[in-house]
Amino acid sequence: MNKRLALLAGVAAVLTMTIPAGAHHSAAMFDFEQEVRLEGTVTRFDYNTPHSWLYVNVENDDGTMTEWGIELGAPPLLRRQGISPRFWEAGDQIVLKTNPLKDGRPAGHLAGAISGDGKNFGNTEGLE
Repeated sequence: MNKRLALLAGVAAVLTMTIPAGAHHSAAMFDFEQEVRLEGTVTRFDYNTPHSWLYVNVENDDGTMTEWGIELGAPPLLRRQGISPRFWEAGDQIVLKTNPLKDGRPAGHLAGAISGDGKNFGNTEGLE
């Protein structure tokens, strides 16, 4: 009986830990009905868990710069897609499309990208 109780307690503990983890990975903040095309210069690429981030300086119509933060998947997923920690480096020119944040801040979820040196990622339709 004690083994059965310990097993049930273990299963309950695992289930209570997975529910918050699933909630953490929500993408509800992105507007997937919209795609924004951006051109700019990579400032850095943070290849981190749980999400990697690509930062790009984009020139505004008035000549000022805005740094956009673009979220990608975790490194294991990116590796399967051919993306290494040095895939994008500071100074790389890039054209990308992103699903922007719903609140209007300069950030989004990466839908596709083409680097100046021809490296592609995701859905590059309309970026050529």
